[in-house]
Amino acid sequence: MLERNAIIEQRIKKIRELRERGINPFVNRFVPSHKSSEILKFADDFIKEEREVVVAGRVLTIRSFGKASFFHLQDGEGKIQIYIKQGITSPESADFLKKWVDTGDFVGIKGIVFRTKTGEVTVAGKELTLLTKSIKPLPEKWHGLRDTEIRYRCRYLDLIVNDSVKKTFETRSRIISSIRRFLDAKGYLEVETPMMHSIYGGANARPFITYHNALNMNLYLRIAPELYLKRLTIGGFDKVYEINRNFRNEGISTVHNPEFTMLELYTAYWDYTDTMELVEEMIKNVAKEVLGSYKFQFQGETIDLEPEWKRITMLDSIKEITGVDFKWSDSIEEVRRKARDIQNLQEPSAPIKSPEEMIYFIFENIVEPTLIQPTFIKEFPKSLSPLSKVKEGDPLVAERFETFIGHLEIGNAYSELNDPEDQYERFLEQMKKFEAGDTQAGMMDEDYVMALEQGMPPTSGLGIGIDRLVMLFTNSSSIRDVILFPLMRQRTQQELEEEMKQISSLSEVSPEDITTSPNISQNHQRDKEKSEK
Repeated sequence: MLERNAIIEQRIKKIRELRERGINPFVNRFVPSHKSSEILKFADDFIKEEREVVVAGRVLTIRSFGKASFFHLQDGEGKIQIYIKQGITSPESADFLKKWVDTGDFVGIKGIVFRTKTGEVTVAGKELTLLTKSIKPLPEKWHGLRDTEIRYRCRYLDLIVNDSVKKTFETRSRIISSIRRFLDAKGYLEVETPMMHSIYGGANARPFITYHNALNMNLYLRIAPELYLKRLTIGGFDKVYEINRNFRNEGISTVHNPEFTMLELYTAYWDYTDTMELVEEMIKNVAKEVLGSYKFQFQGETIDLEPEWKRITMLDSIKEITGVDFKWSDSIEEVRRKARDIQNLQEPSAPIKSPEEMIYFIFENIVEPTLIQPTFIKEFPKSLSPLSKVKEGDPLVAERFETFIGHLEIGNAYSELNDPEDQYERFLEQMKKFEAGDTQAGMMDEDYVMALEQGMPPTSGLGIGIDRLVMLFTNSSSIRDVILFPLMRQRTQQELEEEMKQISSLSEVSPEDITTSPNISQNHQRDKEKSEK
């Protein structure tokens, strides 16, 4: 096997020699007539009509058998086998392939579709055109690209060599399109609100801070679009939604990325019970449209969205699992005393000062891991829901729910607080928490309070984490598997060099070595030889 540096030097030399011969190794334009998927789908028609096709894509491993060569061409929709043989292919193209084309190059092929004796749809190339010369070789086929650090940093390689990764992101796009179609059909208006805020709000999170030179002021990348979307509800839009980025200056984990995608929507004249119905209908609709079924596998569990989703209060969910009956009116001492009866409850790493925080801690650590089938956890404490209305007849409880599927928190929704005086007091409470050291507490937004004073109709809002929903529908264990370019720690020069060496060790063998590679079985070679037209 050639050393990677030697392979690169060899390919750069080819580029120079091609230019000296007047051949452009980086062609400006080439128009294929068909994609691989279309040819594969309608292969019999193409063969019957002896229709000529023009395809273009990346060359995967070239296998040469005397005067014949096979390789797969990878385009944006899949792969198709190409057959090059003197007598079928023009002498110039056959010689050009052998001397100048390497695995990873982009080529255009004009030829006729046929089936090999093994039944594989193949294009017999008449003419070959080099479109782009690849300098670096692809990772070697049999060992692949499995190191997650390299996969995330070099997503372009990941997409080339791992078909399942490409399918994940195609599914992601279909999920978002399905959500848009569903909401548009329901009469919702898609809008765009600012990414940079002078006052951050709409969630409990630490923001990223930037600076605007011309205005001489700090700005915050938004942690949520909530307060702007509710301004639109005040302005007369009864149904609005936005699918866009949020930024939270927090840790990275399998379910958290500092930059993530949210669906947020608001519906006038609804409360949180109406939004529950919408969430269930929407996610079921997306699953049926994208997956073709309400049932699917997620991390070893069978999820079934079809039965009516469970609805249970947070306190009842804790009692159901632990047998312990908490009340929102319990003192912190009473909560701690009751918590002693809960098995496997670990002490919180940070000090907890309020009974509501302690109960929520118990819910997160004891109940959440049990929430596999779709479940609405409702009626959160008012103190942890500063933008939510309280439940009528129970001033300690907020009309709020969270949606859980497959252990993941998928969404969060409220009956929105629209009393400006109450909202002002809750902003003051958030400011006190911030001054006491809570870096995730919100700021005072007097402009929003002024907007509320114009009057906001009864409204329910919803936020759904698109990345987590994609995780669920693609059976992905990490949020970084469903974000094309997740945030990564900056590498040192030594780490960068080590990474390059690791990629080099995965490099494809040279075309000359392929025919003798132990990775290609003798049976496979024999099948290829039999498959000549």
